[in-house]
Amino acid sequence: MRRWLILACAIATEVTATLSLKAALETPAFYAVVVAGYLASFVFLAVVLRAGMPLGVAYGIWGATGVALTAVLSLLLFGEPISGMMGIGIVLVIAGVLLVEFGSHVAPTGGEVT
Repeated sequence: MRRWLILACAIATEVTATLSLKAALETPAFYAVVVAGYLASFVFLAVVLRAGMPLGVAYGIWGATGVALTAVLSLLLFGEPISGMMGIGIVLVIAGVLLVEFGSHVAPTGGEVT
């Protein structure tokens, strides 16, 4: 459970930094949030990897969830539209994250390739 909480922090700080990029266009002070957010996100990602979460799972969930959350929050915060095609993409991203997570539980261990 601890690893998932750390990964959630990595996702939250990455999404915050990305959304702050848009805000920084009007208010340059947000660039400090961008830098701090991305730095914190990579630190959290490194911590979750050190805690034993597989790289493919951590990075896949971090990246895909970040994309989906950024798209949805951009709609809410900045009024950016989400087209039907984007909506389908977000659903597919979520499905992909679930497949990566569930697939990681049945993956062979010990470096074996099957």
